[in-house]
Amino acid sequence: MRKTVKGNAVIGQSGGPTAVINQSLVGAIEALKRHKPIGRILGARHGVRGIIEEKFIDLKGLPAGLLERVAQTPAAALGSSRDRPDEAYCEKIFKVFEKNNVRYFFYIGGNDSAGSAHTVNEMAAAADYELRVFHIPKTIDNDLLVTDHCPGYGSAARFVASAFIGDDRDSASLPGIKVNVVMGRDAGWLTAASTLGRADATDGPHLVYVPEVPFRVNQFVEDVRRIYGRLGRCQIAVSEGVADETGTPVAVALAEKLGHRVERDSHGNVQLSGTGVLGDFLADYVKSELKEKYRTLRVRADTFGYLQRSFPGFASAADQVEARRCGEKAVALARTGRSPSGGSKVRRTRSSTSAPSSRTWPAGPRTSRGSSSTAAATASPRPSANTPPPSSATCRSRRSSPDRPTPPGGMPSPSAARVWAERGLASQFVVRSVAACSRLPPAPSACESDGTNPLRKRGLAP
Repeated sequence: MRKTVKGNAVIGQSGGPTAVINQSLVGAIEALKRHKPIGRILGARHGVRGIIEEKFIDLKGLPAGLLERVAQTPAAALGSSRDRPDEAYCEKIFKVFEKNNVRYFFYIGGNDSAGSAHTVNEMAAAADYELRVFHIPKTIDNDLLVTDHCPGYGSAARFVASAFIGDDRDSASLPGIKVNVVMGRDAGWLTAASTLGRADATDGPHLVYVPEVPFRVNQFVEDVRRIYGRLGRCQIAVSEGVADETGTPVAVALAEKLGHRVERDSHGNVQLSGTGVLGDFLADYVKSELKEKYRTLRVRADTFGYLQRSFPGFASAADQVEARRCGEKAVALARTGRSPSGGSKVRRTRSSTSAPSSRTWPAGPRTSRGSSSTAAATASPRPSANTPPPSSATCRSRRSSPDRPTPPGGMPSPSAARVWAERGLASQFVVRSVAACSRLPPAPSACESDGTNPLRKRGLAP
């Protein structure tokens, strides 16, 4: 067992917020309070940006009641960040850490955040600075490697499924064609979760398009024509990250075609959310292609955008518990010192319940996205040009078959999941992996009635 390190701890939140990210924050705070070698517990406002600017919140003295309200509050209570530290950035971080005797760093986020934590860890090792860095998983995209499923996804999936149920009833009342664009840059988990509320073949969504399957506009129109001709209406779920055969996101191609500037965040990712160009284009294109046969065709489009991430009242009970325990587990790993760095993860036990576990960062080469090969997620590769396309872009829930192997516990292997995605069958994987956490009733809300951040009332948050 490694020696106990005495010093202060810093906790930060990064990337897109979720409905349960504060559960992980509070789980880590409560666990750190029980660890005597820890002096101060500092919350970095807006992630690593708050570190270099020394904008910290003293979290150790916060009462239990306030912490519980924070845990139940959606979005990042400390404020989030999209900064990705490079070498110069990390040098500033270490100067602040040395100045404040910080020996423990916990970063809550997705794959870009894991890459940032890994960079900080490598820099600390190179500088021979005793620092224990642990990543705490969080992402609604559900695309991190190693972990069975990601805290934040179950709640977002629950919102998406519920939204599609209501929208489907609306569509049945006033029949037409409805396009709903759902978050998902490289992974179709959240979009495929739209199928969780379907009771029979007449329920929407009738068509589901995910980034793992090349998107063909002409085939899309034919799919819509077929469903509308059979049912007299058609509800469609489209991931914001759908791309053509070249791998170019359809939204990007459309924006460039229309002469719009393509915005990127600080990680270099194309800004796909917050714009309705994809939904509007698809709706207009379908209407123009089908207008000769259906002269009074009703076509509408909605882009769910950021509503999916932190919508209050939709946090699932299981998602909240797992997020809290991931924060607690990261601190437990840091306390034992068995691994100087790494992160917590969710694993599936034989009883099909989920339990936080651990993972460590290898010393091997990092991926092209700047993250460790096991510390952060990479999207499933798109099928090559020689990969035969699926018979239909429609995601269908099908029974198991020999070509979709499933290990004990009911979870398909990553390779099988990739095959499913390439065949447009991501919905079955989603139903199996998150039905337990996304369909549970939400936990009682402890948010204050005005919906504000509880920390802000104490002058502790932005």
